[in-house]
Amino acid sequence: MKKSKYTTISIPLPLYKNIQHLIEGTGFTSASDFVTFVLREVMLDVKGKESRQSIVKRKLIRDRLKALGYL
Repeated sequence: MKKSKYTTISIPLPLYKNIQHLIEGTGFTSASDFVTFVLREVMLDVKGKESRQSIVKRKLIRDRLKALGYL
C-alpha cells in the first residue's frame, strides 16, 4: 500500500463555499490550493515572528549579563 503525500482536513461547508467564490477568476485551481497557499504564508509569518522574538530575547539576555558584569 502506497502512502499518500496529502491528508484531508475538514473545514465548515460555508467556509469552503466562500473560498470557492473568492478564488473565481484567480490562479487557484481549487479550494485546497488556496488553503495550502494561505497556510504556508501563515507558517512563514509565524516562523519569522519566532526568529524576531529569539533575537529580542537574546539581546535582553546579553544586556542582563552585561549589566551583571559577565560580558
